Amino acid sequence: MNKQPKTVGSGKVKNSSSPHEPQTQPGAKPFPIVGIGASAGGLEALEQFLRQVPDGSGMAFVIVQHLDPTHKGIMAELLQRTTGMAVFQVRDRMRVKPDCVYVIPPNKDMSILHGVLHLFEPTAPRGLRLPIDYFLRSLAEDRQEGSIGVILSGMGSDGTMGLRAIKEKAGVVLVQEPATAKFDSMPRSAIAAGLADLVAPVEELPGKIIDYLRHAHVIAKSERPLEEKDQSAIEKVLILLRSKTGQDFSLYKKNTVYRRIERRMSIHQIDRIAAYVRFLQENPQEVELLFKELLIGVTSFFRDPAAWEQLQEEAIPALLADRPTGGVLRAWSVGCSTGEEAYSLAIAFKEALEQIKPTARFTLQIFATDLDRDAIDKARQGVYPVNISADVSAEQLHRFFVQEESGYRVTKEIREMVTFATQNLIMDPPFTKLDILICRNLLIYLTPESQKKLLPLFHYSLNPGGIMFLGSAETATAFADFFTSVHIKSRLFRRRESVLAEPLAFPPSFIPGRPGSPKELTMAKPVANLQSLADQLLLQRFSPPAVLVNDRGDILYISGRTGKYLEPAAGKANWNIFAMAREGLRFELGSAFQKAVRTKEPLMVRGLRIGEGDTNQAVDIAIQVIDTPEALRGMVMIVFTDVALPPEKKAPGRRKKIAADGNSRSLELGQELQQVREALSSTREEMQSSQEELKSTNEELQSTNEELQSTNEELTTSREEMQSMNEELQTLNAEQQSRMDELSRTNNDMRNLLNSTEIVTVFLDNQLHVRRYTSGANQLFKLIPGDVGRPLSDLTSDLLYPGMVDEAREVLRTLVFSEKEISATDGRWFKVRIMPYRTMEEVIAGVVITFAEITAAKKLEAELREENAKLKSLLVAKR
Repeated sequence: MNKQPKTVGSGKVKNSSSPHEPQTQPGAKPFPIVGIGASAGGLEALEQFLRQVPDGSGMAFVIVQHLDPTHKGIMAELLQRTTGMAVFQVRDRMRVKPDCVYVIPPNKDMSILHGVLHLFEPTAPRGLRLPIDYFLRSLAEDRQEGSIGVILSGMGSDGTMGLRAIKEKAGVVLVQEPATAKFDSMPRSAIAAGLADLVAPVEELPGKIIDYLRHAHVIAKSERPLEEKDQSAIEKVLILLRSKTGQDFSLYKKNTVYRRIERRMSIHQIDRIAAYVRFLQENPQEVELLFKELLIGVTSFFRDPAAWEQLQEEAIPALLADRPTGGVLRAWSVGCSTGEEAYSLAIAFKEALEQIKPTARFTLQIFATDLDRDAIDKARQGVYPVNISADVSAEQLHRFFVQEESGYRVTKEIREMVTFATQNLIMDPPFTKLDILICRNLLIYLTPESQKKLLPLFHYSLNPGGIMFLGSAETATAFADFFTSVHIKSRLFRRRESVLAEPLAFPPSFIPGRPGSPKELTMAKPVANLQSLADQLLLQRFSPPAVLVNDRGDILYISGRTGKYLEPAAGKANWNIFAMAREGLRFELGSAFQKAVRTKEPLMVRGLRIGEGDTNQAVDIAIQVIDTPEALRGMVMIVFTDVALPPEKKAPGRRKKIAADGNSRSLELGQELQQVREALSSTREEMQSSQEELKSTNEELQSTNEELQSTNEELTTSREEMQSMNEELQTLNAEQQSRMDELSRTNNDMRNLLNSTEIVTVFLDNQLHVRRYTSGANQLFKLIPGDVGRPLSDLTSDLLYPGMVDEAREVLRTLVFSEKEISATDGRWFKVRIMPYRTMEEVIAGVVITFAEITAAKKLEAELREENAKLKSLLVAKR
């Protein structure tokens, strides 16, 4: 039964008492806003949709269409006849209210902010406007995970990019079943992009939305803090994912994982996560869908344009300036999804080169990796829908893309700069010796512990001065020792030299080992000889305590027992030497440290005292700014040395009388005193000699220890570099194998196509040498495989066509095809067509000559001519 229609909202300014004009209600609870995209011919689908929306649904519907900008909009009047909800043609700054329908006016773009609709004059020319994408993107930003997008009947691919934004914010996407759509291009585009959560006939979509919202509300109402949720069920979901896909999501943020699981539960109307585990076990396809959901493969060309502009105008020129001789730069796009980010970098690099015009030759090799194999396959194809024009300028589309029937294809020049491969960032070795590393909007989905391991790994992967490009919600400011900000708002960071305070963790050490799994094999320690044992003993017991700090006083390394001089400060952990210095050292140490750093000269502070009473101790402090080796340059070594307390002066007492025993006793005492002095002098010399030997031994031990540490570090680095090189070789191998498979399929398709047409075809290069020919050509030209590469003029032909070579040369010059009917020596006839050979880049690379046999047609023509002649003779005879 049809609902009673209401008076239509004409879009004119209404009185506040009008029941249809939305009024602001402060403090109102959020309600669902459904964005609907359809073409101008989708009126029937919109009517079917709105008829199924029950009264009092609490939802608002915003309809965006492709409308003729030169005609007055009457869609609101037409839709009002089919629904009991109030229908409005949108006016600027109109607030959205529940149980209302809003229709975009002609020749406008529309956005939403805080539930208020805003109208804009279109910037794109007619025919290139994407109003559905424009609105759905703003809806995703405004409603976040509460955003709902619907695509109905329509032509083109408008709406697909907007649905990507909704999926990124964990909203829900519904698409009309293409078989039921009057125009199926828009629904098919959304489905082909893997964005549709639910696909159904248009009359079933409102019920699907209501069911989804009802179950989402039930789940949200029963939601408890994450730590109180059924952890066992979540772990079982992760186990099912790992067993099906081979990927471990245990390092993803638990809230992110659970939110995506809840979303799938709402779509399937499942209230408890334990029931969803059972559903996963019974439906392997749902495991794959959840895997895709967790990957969040949402990206676009030049996302955050201002940040890309900073990269192109500041970061890339700085990298080129550091290499005046030119060379190959290396880049890694982490989590590249379907490749837009990697291709954006390639385009930005090309444009930067054209702006700078360096004298040296530069190339960029980009490695682009992602966990999603399907996304990598799409990236390798390099084909994107026409609505990328919203993110790519017209000039860039013209220069770096080739327009095809289905959209735009990346040019060969840009495609060859990028190598795609599947990779698990937290399990596989990283790429190394990089100049640019792009990891945008990936870290935000990982646990803080994973981020703390990945950023040092990125530091290791980059060359000195290399650039790291993060997403707008990510930062590396907590790793000031590893990266310095180039432009904080654009999230551009430059690698700085740093001494790692702790060993660098490499994949797959990010994930804790499972019980019972074999431990990693360690290198056997060399057997220590007598000298090394003695050296270690001297370092441990006789060398003075010392600390190595940076120019701010932060402790980087401690040698020996320093507890007598340093102690941890109370409160939050602080490894600064000035905060840890004991009473009696703090002031003098700070003053001397600043002076030593300023003058770059060694400094000695003598006679400082620490402790009280029996523990009173005098200390000398040596401060030395280090210049060599290179790895320690700019750091400061502080050495503590205990010294004896000076003797205290005693108060004068009563003088004792000393009896003189005569000259003999005085002489004896003088001799003994002389012997003691000589003994002391000899002992002093021996001690000095021993101290010098000990100092020399200590220096040798320190040098040996540094060499051993350096050797160990070099071995560790070499091992990791070998793993990285192996990863690169596997990536290149996979890329080449993919290209070979694609080339093999293309060759097979072309061979079968040409053979099935039964049209003889000969391909010539620009010098009119034979490049390729199909079966049957050997009967016209007496061709053999060895003739490939020979000039066409050197080959004999059965055709009575002496000017064929000159005709082919003329086609190459004028680019105008030639078509003639030519006879052969054996009486056969052929239609010979000569056309320019055009590549995908619109480059002329020779000519194509086709020979279609028309002997039967010629015979039929001759027979008809003969019959006509006979008829004419009969007619003449009758006259």
